[in-house]
Amino acid sequence: MNQVILITGTSSGIGLDAAVELATRGATVVATMRDLAKADVLRDRALAAGVVLDIRALDVTDEDQAADCVADVLADHGRIDTLINNAGRGAVGSAEQLNMDEIRDQLAVNYLGPVHLTKLVLPVMREAGSGRILTITSVGGAVGQPFADAYCGAKFAVEGFMQSLAPVAQQLGVWVSVVEPAAVASDFVSNVQRPDPGTGAYAALLSAYLQRTAGAFANAQSSVDAAAAIADAATSSTYRFRWQTSQAATAFVGMSLKDLDGEGVLAATRTWIASG
Repeated sequence: MNQVILITGTSSGIGLDAAVELATRGATVVATMRDLAKADVLRDRALAAGVVLDIRALDVTDEDQAADCVADVLADHGRIDTLINNAGRGAVGSAEQLNMDEIRDQLAVNYLGPVHLTKLVLPVMREAGSGRILTITSVGGAVGQPFADAYCGAKFAVEGFMQSLAPVAQQLGVWVSVVEPAAVASDFVSNVQRPDPGTGAYAALLSAYLQRTAGAFANAQSSVDAAAAIADAATSSTYRFRWQTSQAATAFVGMSLKDLDGEGVLAATRTWIASG
């Protein structure tokens, strides 16, 4: 039986490519995005791939719309086998540069949205005795990074939530996992909110960080390759909680997971903001 997969954040990047890839593997894909005016690229890619997608509007921060979307998908397709929480938003800025609205925005999109959608699909999956919930986090969900305070904070939070839920859900037949990409060449980067380096106390540090980040994304994994890794995780016959989309992501996450006193990560990230 083909999976019915609900995936968020499919207007561009790895969400778009994952939706198309999963459909080519035979899944019934409900591809959602905040603004359907941006759906033309996805429609064109699906047409070129010879697949059909069910494209719907969903702003993951709108709890009423999320509840309606899940209910409508269940009414139309009869079930949701897999939820892929892909919608996300980035922000660059250290604590003093961020206002509380910006921090709340990161939590709303990257943490509360996936948590709410997970809560919405869990009863259906529990009753069915099977299901998968994949949340696309980031290597920033395991490694805190300079000038990514709000973003990494939200990604750490959602990984903690999902890791806590995973053993309980597994007893009910539901596999809960996270997928951690490293740098991916996509529109995500251009949409990241960032402060002007300016001439203040953080100027030199932020300039060094932005220069280092530009270099990392110049050698980024393609969104097509990252999407294929997500599709592999969604269709795997073997359960894992934590997946990465590339060898670079695996190495980077591993640096943190084995770093018992935290100095290994800090020694690495200090070099990111060195100005000479």
